[in-house]
Amino acid sequence: DNQTTRKMATSTKSLEIVDPQKHAQDLYEKTFGKPKELVVAKAGGRVNLIGEHVDYNMGYVMPIAIDRYTAVVGSVLNEDEKKNGKGKDFSIVVPNYSNPGNKDVLITWDRKDFLENSRPVKWHNYVRGVAAMFESKGIKVPPFKAAIVGNVPQGGGLSSSASLEVATASFLEVLCGTPIKPLEKAVLCQTVEHKWCDVPCGIMDQFASVFGQKNRALLIDCKSNTHSVVKMEDTSVSVLIVNSNVKHALVDSAYKKRKAACESAAEKLKIASLREISLKSLEAGAKDAKLTPNEFQRARHVVSEIERTAEAAEALKSNEYVKMGKLMNESHASLRDLYEVSCKELDILVKSAQDCKNSVFGARMTGAGFGGSIVALVKAKDVLAVQKYIDEAYTKATGKKATFISSPPAAGAMSMVVKV
Repeated sequence: DNQTTRKMATSTKSLEIVDPQKHAQDLYEKTFGKPKELVVAKAGGRVNLIGEHVDYNMGYVMPIAIDRYTAVVGSVLNEDEKKNGKGKDFSIVVPNYSNPGNKDVLITWDRKDFLENSRPVKWHNYVRGVAAMFESKGIKVPPFKAAIVGNVPQGGGLSSSASLEVATASFLEVLCGTPIKPLEKAVLCQTVEHKWCDVPCGIMDQFASVFGQKNRALLIDCKSNTHSVVKMEDTSVSVLIVNSNVKHALVDSAYKKRKAACESAAEKLKIASLREISLKSLEAGAKDAKLTPNEFQRARHVVSEIERTAEAAEALKSNEYVKMGKLMNESHASLRDLYEVSCKELDILVKSAQDCKNSVFGARMTGAGFGGSIVALVKAKDVLAVQKYIDEAYTKATGKKATFISSPPAAGAMSMVVKV
Protein backbone atom coordinates (compact mmCIF):
# COMPACT_ATOMS: atom_id res chain seq x y z
CA ASP A 1 0.00 0.00 0.00
CA ASN A 2 1.04 3.56 -0.72
CA GLN A 3 1.83 4.62 2.86
CA THR A 4 3.90 1.51 3.53
CA THR A 5 5.97 1.90 0.41
CA ARG A 6 6.57 5.59 1.05
CA LYS A 7 7.60 4.73 4.57
CA MET A 8 10.43 2.42 3.55
CA ALA A 9 13.00 5.05 2.74
CA THR A 10 12.19 7.51 5.46
CA SER A 11 10.49 5.99 8.48
CA THR A 12 12.17 5.06 11.72
CA LYS A 13 9.11 3.82 13.55
CA SER A 14 10.49 0.38 14.24
CA LEU A 15 14.15 0.78 13.34
CA GLU A 16 16.27 3.20 15.34
CA ILE A 17 19.13 4.50 13.18
CA VAL A 18 21.66 6.67 14.92
CA ASP A 19 24.06 7.30 12.03
CA PRO A 20 22.36 7.02 8.61
CA GLN A 21 25.58 7.68 6.68
CA LYS A 22 27.46 4.81 8.34
CA HIS A 23 24.41 2.56 8.07
CA ALA A 24 24.11 3.36 4.35
CA GLN A 25 27.82 2.72 3.69
CA ASP A 26 27.62 -0.64 5.49
CA LEU A 27 24.43 -1.53 3.61
CA TYR A 28 26.05 -0.60 0.29
CA GLU A 29 29.10 -2.80 0.95
CA LYS A 30 26.94 -5.69 2.17
CA THR A 31 24.79 -5.52 -0.98
CA PHE A 32 27.17 -4.48 -3.73
CA GLY A 33 30.67 -5.22 -2.35
CA LYS A 34 33.47 -2.83 -1.44
CA PRO A 35 34.11 -0.05 -3.99
CA LYS A 36 37.24 2.09 -4.44
CA GLU A 37 35.26 5.23 -3.72
CA LEU A 38 31.73 6.26 -2.88
CA VAL A 39 29.66 9.36 -3.44
CA VAL A 40 28.06 10.30 -0.11
CA ALA A 41 25.28 12.88 0.21
CA LYS A 42 23.03 13.81 3.06
CA ALA A 43 20.22 16.27 3.74
CA GLY A 44 18.23 16.95 6.87
CA GLY A 45 14.59 17.20 7.73
CA ARG A 46 13.27 20.46 9.12
CA VAL A 47 10.99 21.81 11.79
CA ASN A 48 9.13 25.04 11.20
CA LEU A 49 9.28 27.30 14.25
CA ILE A 50 6.49 29.56 12.97
CA GLY A 51 4.77 30.46 9.69
CA GLU A 52 2.46 27.53 8.97
CA HIS A 53 0.45 27.08 5.77
CA VAL A 54 1.80 30.36 4.44
CA ASP A 55 4.59 29.21 2.09
CA TYR A 56 2.11 28.52 -0.72
CA ASN A 57 0.57 31.95 0.06
CA MET A 58 3.94 33.66 -0.62
CA GLY A 59 4.43 34.59 3.04
CA TYR A 60 7.27 34.31 5.54
CA VAL A 61 8.25 31.04 7.24
CA MET A 62 10.94 30.39 9.84
CA PRO A 63 12.23 26.80 9.86
CA ILE A 64 15.46 25.21 11.08
CA ALA A 65 17.11 22.17 9.54
CA ILE A 66 17.32 19.37 12.13
CA ASP A 67 20.04 16.81 12.85
CA ARG A 68 17.92 13.91 11.58
CA TYR A 69 18.75 13.26 7.94
CA THR A 70 18.69 10.99 4.88
CA ALA A 71 21.96 9.63 3.47
CA VAL A 72 22.39 8.48 -0.13
CA VAL A 73 25.58 6.50 -0.72
CA GLY A 74 26.51 5.03 -4.09
CA SER A 75 28.64 4.81 -7.21
CA VAL A 76 28.42 4.73 -10.98
CA LEU A 77 27.87 1.31 -12.55
CA ASN A 78 30.62 0.09 -14.85
CA GLU A 79 29.96 -2.11 -17.92
CA ASP A 80 30.95 -5.38 -16.18
CA GLU A 81 28.62 -4.66 -13.29
CA LYS A 82 25.80 -3.93 -15.68
CA LYS A 83 26.26 -7.36 -17.29
CA ASN A 84 26.41 -9.04 -13.86
CA GLY A 85 23.31 -7.14 -12.74
CA LYS A 86 21.36 -8.80 -15.57
CA GLY A 87 21.37 -5.60 -17.59
CA LYS A 88 19.61 -3.39 -15.03
CA ASP A 89 20.81 0.23 -15.03
CA PHE A 90 19.78 1.31 -11.52
CA SER A 91 19.81 -0.54 -8.19
CA ILE A 92 18.75 0.92 -4.84
CA VAL A 93 18.81 -0.86 -1.50
CA VAL A 94 17.08 0.35 1.66
CA PRO A 95 16.74 -1.24 5.12
CA ASN A 96 13.57 -3.20 5.83
CA TYR A 97 11.93 -0.57 8.03
CA SER A 98 8.65 -2.40 8.57
CA ASN A 99 10.33 -5.66 9.61
CA PRO A 100 13.74 -4.85 11.11
CA GLY A 101 16.08 -7.81 11.02
CA ASN A 102 14.42 -9.13 7.87
CA LYS A 103 15.98 -9.01 4.41
CA ASP A 104 16.91 -5.54 3.12
CA VAL A 105 14.81 -4.25 0.21
CA LEU A 106 16.66 -4.14 -3.14
CA ILE A 107 14.92 -2.70 -6.22
CA THR A 108 16.35 -2.60 -9.75
CA TRP A 109 15.18 -0.78 -12.89
CA ASP A 110 16.26 -0.36 -16.47
CA ARG A 111 16.65 3.28 -17.61
CA LYS A 112 13.18 3.60 -19.17
CA ASP A 113 11.34 2.37 -16.05
CA PHE A 114 13.59 4.33 -13.69
CA LEU A 115 12.77 7.64 -15.41
CA GLU A 116 9.05 6.92 -15.88
CA ASN A 117 6.64 8.97 -13.77
CA SER A 118 4.60 6.02 -12.49
CA ARG A 119 1.62 5.68 -10.14
CA PRO A 120 0.73 4.79 -7.45
CA VAL A 121 3.28 7.03 -5.74
CA LYS A 122 5.93 4.93 -3.98
CA TRP A 123 8.88 6.12 -1.90
CA HIS A 124 11.22 5.78 -4.90
CA ASN A 125 9.14 8.32 -6.89
CA TYR A 126 10.96 10.92 -4.78
CA VAL A 127 14.33 9.52 -5.94
CA ARG A 128 13.46 8.75 -9.57
CA GLY A 129 11.68 12.10 -9.95
CA VAL A 130 14.88 13.94 -9.01
CA ALA A 131 16.86 11.90 -11.58
CA ALA A 132 14.23 12.65 -14.26
CA MET A 133 14.39 16.38 -13.44
CA PHE A 134 18.19 16.30 -13.87
CA GLU A 135 17.69 14.64 -17.26
CA SER A 136 15.10 17.28 -18.23
CA LYS A 137 17.79 19.92 -17.57
CA GLY A 138 20.09 18.15 -20.01
CA ILE A 139 22.17 16.53 -17.24
CA LYS A 140 22.72 12.87 -18.15
CA VAL A 141 22.29 10.59 -15.12
CA PRO A 142 24.65 7.59 -15.42
CA PRO A 143 23.55 4.10 -14.30
CA PHE A 144 24.26 3.76 -10.57
CA LYS A 145 23.79 1.60 -7.51
CA ALA A 146 23.04 3.18 -4.14
CA ALA A 147 21.99 2.58 -0.55
CA ILE A 148 19.55 5.03 1.05
CA VAL A 149 19.06 5.28 4.82
CA GLY A 150 17.22 7.96 6.79
CA ASN A 151 16.23 8.73 10.35
CA VAL A 152 13.75 11.57 9.82
CA PRO A 153 10.45 10.21 11.23
CA GLN A 154 8.02 9.65 8.37
CA GLY A 155 4.62 11.30 8.73
CA GLY A 156 5.91 13.38 11.64
CA GLY A 157 5.63 16.72 9.82
CA LEU A 158 9.44 16.99 9.72
CA SER A 159 9.86 16.74 5.94
CA SER A 160 11.29 13.28 5.48
CA SER A 161 10.30 13.56 1.81
CA ALA A 162 12.21 16.82 1.22
CA SER A 163 15.20 15.28 3.01
CA LEU A 164 15.08 12.31 0.60
CA GLU A 165 14.71 14.52 -2.49
CA VAL A 166 17.48 16.95 -1.53
CA ALA A 167 19.87 14.14 -0.52
CA THR A 168 19.24 12.48 -3.91
CA ALA A 169 19.82 15.75 -5.78
CA SER A 170 23.06 16.36 -3.83
CA PHE A 171 24.17 12.79 -4.64
CA LEU A 172 23.45 13.24 -8.36
CA GLU A 173 25.28 16.59 -8.51
CA VAL A 174 28.51 14.79 -7.57
CA LEU A 175 27.77 11.61 -9.53
CA CYS A 176 27.03 13.59 -12.72
CA GLY A 177 29.81 16.11 -12.09
CA THR A 178 27.31 18.95 -12.51
CA PRO A 179 26.68 21.17 -9.48
CA ILE A 180 23.45 23.17 -9.60
CA LYS A 181 22.72 26.41 -7.76
CA PRO A 182 21.25 25.86 -4.26
CA LEU A 183 17.96 27.66 -5.01
CA GLU A 184 17.63 25.77 -8.30
CA LYS A 185 18.11 22.54 -6.35
CA ALA A 186 15.35 23.43 -3.86
CA VAL A 187 12.95 24.36 -6.69
CA LEU A 188 13.82 21.17 -8.61
CA CYS A 189 12.97 19.07 -5.55
CA GLN A 190 9.74 21.01 -4.97
CA THR A 191 8.78 20.29 -8.62
CA VAL A 192 9.35 16.56 -7.98
CA GLU A 193 6.92 16.79 -5.06
CA HIS A 194 4.32 18.43 -7.35
CA LYS A 195 4.75 16.34 -10.49
CA TRP A 196 5.94 12.97 -9.23
CA CYS A 197 4.33 12.75 -5.80
CA ASP A 198 1.09 14.76 -6.29
CA VAL A 199 1.74 17.06 -3.31
CA PRO A 200 1.18 20.78 -4.17
CA CYS A 201 3.59 21.98 -1.45
CA GLY A 202 5.28 25.35 -1.04
CA ILE A 203 9.07 25.78 -1.19
CA MET A 204 9.82 25.77 2.56
CA ASP A 205 10.76 22.12 3.17
CA GLN A 206 13.21 21.79 0.31
CA PHE A 207 14.60 25.28 0.95
CA ALA A 208 15.32 24.49 4.62
CA SER A 209 16.96 21.17 3.72
CA VAL A 210 19.24 22.87 1.17
CA PHE A 211 20.06 26.11 3.00
CA GLY A 212 19.98 25.02 6.68
CA GLN A 213 22.80 26.38 8.86
CA LYS A 214 24.18 25.30 12.19
CA ASN A 215 22.79 27.44 15.05
CA ARG A 216 20.70 29.52 12.65
CA ALA A 217 17.00 29.69 11.85
CA LEU A 218 16.08 30.72 8.31
CA LEU A 219 13.57 33.50 7.72
CA ILE A 220 12.41 32.60 4.21
CA ASP A 221 10.48 35.00 2.01
CA CYS A 222 8.43 32.61 -0.15
CA LYS A 223 7.51 35.38 -2.60
CA SER A 224 11.10 36.13 -3.65
CA ASN A 225 12.62 32.77 -2.58
CA THR A 226 15.27 34.65 -0.60
CA HIS A 227 16.20 34.24 3.04
CA SER A 228 18.00 35.86 5.94
CA VAL A 229 19.51 34.01 8.87
CA VAL A 230 18.46 34.44 12.48
CA LYS A 231 21.09 33.49 15.08
CA MET A 232 20.12 30.80 17.58
CA GLU A 233 23.31 30.42 19.60
CA ASP A 234 21.85 30.66 23.10
CA THR A 235 22.42 27.24 24.66
CA SER A 236 20.04 28.00 27.53
CA VAL A 237 17.09 27.55 25.14
CA SER A 238 16.16 24.35 23.29
CA VAL A 239 13.85 23.48 20.43
CA LEU A 240 11.85 20.42 21.48
CA ILE A 241 9.93 18.46 18.83
CA VAL A 242 7.21 16.10 20.02
CA ASN A 243 5.85 13.60 17.49
CA SER A 244 2.25 12.55 18.18
CA ASN A 245 2.84 9.37 16.12
CA VAL A 246 -0.60 9.98 14.64
CA LYS A 247 -1.34 10.70 10.99
CA HIS A 248 -4.95 11.22 10.04
CA ALA A 249 -5.89 10.30 6.47
CA LEU A 250 -7.51 13.71 5.92
CA VAL A 251 -4.22 15.51 5.46
CA ASP A 252 -3.81 15.41 1.64
CA SER A 253 -7.37 16.34 0.69
CA ALA A 254 -7.65 18.97 3.44
CA TYR A 255 -4.39 20.57 2.31
CA LYS A 256 -5.70 20.95 -1.24
CA LYS A 257 -9.01 22.43 0.01
CA ARG A 258 -7.22 24.98 2.21
CA LYS A 259 -4.94 25.99 -0.68
CA ALA A 260 -7.95 26.41 -3.00
CA ALA A 261 -9.80 28.57 -0.42
CA CYS A 262 -6.76 30.85 -0.09
CA GLU A 263 -6.40 31.20 -3.87
CA SER A 264 -10.10 31.97 -4.23
CA ALA A 265 -9.93 34.60 -1.45
CA ALA A 266 -6.92 36.28 -3.09
CA GLU A 267 -8.69 36.31 -6.47
CA LYS A 268 -11.84 37.91 -5.01
CA LEU A 269 -9.69 40.49 -3.20
CA LYS A 270 -7.95 41.17 -6.55
CA ILE A 271 -4.47 40.50 -5.14
CA ALA A 272 -1.75 38.16 -6.40
CA SER A 273 -1.60 36.30 -3.07
CA LEU A 274 -2.61 36.75 0.57
CA ARG A 275 0.89 38.12 1.20
CA GLU A 276 -0.27 41.39 -0.40
CA ILE A 277 -2.85 42.40 2.24
CA SER A 278 -2.75 43.46 5.89
CA LEU A 279 -5.10 42.04 8.51
CA LYS A 280 -6.79 45.42 8.82
CA SER A 281 -7.43 45.66 5.05
CA LEU A 282 -8.63 42.06 4.93
CA GLU A 283 -11.17 42.68 7.70
CA ALA A 284 -12.33 45.91 6.03
CA GLY A 285 -12.55 44.47 2.51
CA ALA A 286 -13.89 40.94 3.04
CA LYS A 287 -17.57 41.90 2.74
CA ASP A 288 -17.26 43.91 -0.49
CA ALA A 289 -15.11 41.18 -2.03
CA LYS A 290 -17.88 38.67 -1.20
CA LEU A 291 -15.55 36.28 0.63
CA THR A 292 -17.43 33.26 1.97
CA PRO A 293 -17.19 32.79 5.77
CA ASN A 294 -14.85 29.86 5.08
CA GLU A 295 -12.56 31.90 2.79
CA PHE A 296 -12.44 34.76 5.28
CA GLN A 297 -11.54 32.42 8.11
CA ARG A 298 -8.72 30.74 6.12
CA ALA A 299 -7.39 34.08 4.87
CA ARG A 300 -7.45 35.53 8.39
CA HIS A 301 -5.16 32.76 9.59
CA VAL A 302 -2.73 33.23 6.71
CA VAL A 303 -2.52 37.02 6.91
CA SER A 304 -2.12 37.06 10.70
CA GLU A 305 0.43 34.22 10.55
CA ILE A 306 2.57 36.14 8.04
CA GLU A 307 2.58 39.13 10.41
CA ARG A 308 3.36 36.89 13.40
CA THR A 309 6.32 35.30 11.60
CA ALA A 310 7.94 38.65 10.80
CA GLU A 311 7.49 39.64 14.47
CA ALA A 312 8.86 36.30 15.67
CA ALA A 313 12.08 36.77 13.65
CA GLU A 314 12.66 40.11 15.38
CA ALA A 315 11.91 38.57 18.80
CA LEU A 316 14.33 35.70 18.20
CA LYS A 317 17.09 38.07 16.97
CA SER A 318 16.96 39.91 20.29
CA ASN A 319 16.52 36.77 22.45
CA GLU A 320 13.00 37.84 23.45
CA TYR A 321 11.84 34.30 24.16
CA VAL A 322 8.70 35.25 26.07
CA LYS A 323 7.47 37.22 23.05
CA MET A 324 8.52 34.44 20.67
CA GLY A 325 6.62 31.91 22.82
CA LYS A 326 3.49 34.08 22.89
CA LEU A 327 3.56 34.26 19.06
CA MET A 328 3.95 30.46 18.85
CA ASN A 329 0.94 30.00 21.15
CA GLU A 330 -1.12 32.42 19.03
CA SER A 331 -0.07 30.58 15.89
CA HIS A 332 -1.37 27.31 17.28
CA ALA A 333 -4.71 28.84 18.28
CA SER A 334 -5.09 30.24 14.75
CA LEU A 335 -4.22 26.90 13.11
CA ARG A 336 -6.67 25.14 15.40
CA ASP A 337 -9.60 27.59 15.23
CA LEU A 338 -9.29 29.47 11.92
CA TYR A 339 -7.43 27.10 9.61
CA GLU A 340 -8.77 23.96 11.33
CA VAL A 341 -5.77 21.72 10.64
CA SER A 342 -5.03 20.60 14.19
CA CYS A 343 -6.46 17.49 15.83
CA LYS A 344 -7.17 16.22 19.33
CA GLU A 345 -3.70 14.67 19.76
CA LEU A 346 -1.83 17.84 18.70
CA ASP A 347 -4.01 20.02 20.94
CA ILE A 348 -3.29 17.77 23.92
CA LEU A 349 0.46 17.91 23.26
CA VAL A 350 0.43 21.70 22.87
CA LYS A 351 -1.66 22.21 25.99
CA SER A 352 0.54 19.91 28.09
CA ALA A 353 3.63 21.82 26.89
CA GLN A 354 1.99 25.17 27.63
CA ASP A 355 1.04 23.86 31.11
CA CYS A 356 4.78 23.84 31.96
CA LYS A 357 4.64 27.61 32.32
CA ASN A 358 7.98 28.13 34.06
CA SER A 359 9.88 25.96 31.58
CA VAL A 360 8.16 26.37 28.20
CA PHE A 361 8.00 29.75 26.44
CA GLY A 362 5.49 28.58 23.82
CA ALA A 363 4.34 25.63 21.72
CA ARG A 364 2.45 25.01 18.49
CA MET A 365 1.65 22.33 15.96
CA THR A 366 4.15 22.28 13.09
CA GLY A 367 3.83 20.90 9.56
CA ALA A 368 0.67 20.28 7.56
CA GLY A 369 -1.39 19.18 10.59
CA PHE A 370 -3.94 16.42 11.29
CA GLY A 371 -1.22 14.63 13.24
CA GLY A 372 2.53 14.85 13.02
CA SER A 373 4.46 16.96 15.51
CA ILE A 374 4.43 19.99 17.74
CA VAL A 375 7.39 22.28 18.38
CA ALA A 376 8.12 23.98 21.72
CA LEU A 377 10.67 26.54 22.85
CA VAL A 378 11.95 25.24 26.19
CA LYS A 379 14.51 26.23 28.82
CA ALA A 380 17.36 23.80 28.11
CA LYS A 381 17.81 22.86 31.78
CA ASP A 382 14.17 21.73 31.97
CA VAL A 383 13.92 19.68 28.74
CA LEU A 384 13.86 16.28 30.44
CA ALA A 385 11.28 17.32 33.03
CA VAL A 386 9.08 18.83 30.29
CA GLN A 387 9.38 15.64 28.21
CA LYS A 388 8.34 13.53 31.19
CA TYR A 389 5.30 15.73 31.88
CA ILE A 390 4.15 15.79 28.24
CA ASP A 391 4.78 12.05 27.84
CA GLU A 392 2.62 11.15 30.84
CA ALA A 393 -0.14 13.66 30.04
CA TYR A 394 -0.36 12.50 26.40
CA THR A 395 -0.50 8.80 27.21
CA LYS A 396 -3.05 9.40 29.96
CA ALA A 397 -5.31 11.39 27.62
CA THR A 398 -4.94 9.31 24.45
CA GLY A 399 -3.43 5.94 25.34
CA LYS A 400 -0.73 6.69 22.74
CA LYS A 401 3.03 7.23 23.07
CA ALA A 402 4.75 10.41 21.89
CA THR A 403 8.38 10.50 20.76
CA PHE A 404 10.77 13.37 21.39
CA ILE A 405 13.56 14.98 19.39
CA SER A 406 15.62 17.82 20.77
CA SER A 407 17.63 19.26 17.90
CA PRO A 408 19.73 22.39 17.56
CA PRO A 409 19.52 24.12 14.16
CA ALA A 410 21.67 21.90 11.91
CA ALA A 411 23.61 22.34 8.67
CA GLY A 412 21.85 21.82 5.34
CA ALA A 413 22.67 19.40 2.52
CA MET A 414 26.21 18.27 1.77
CA SER A 415 27.94 15.81 -0.56
CA MET A 416 31.43 14.45 -1.05
CA VAL A 417 33.48 11.61 -2.51
CA VAL A 418 34.81 9.18 0.08
CA LYS A 419 37.77 6.86 -0.62
CA VAL A 420 36.95 3.49 0.88
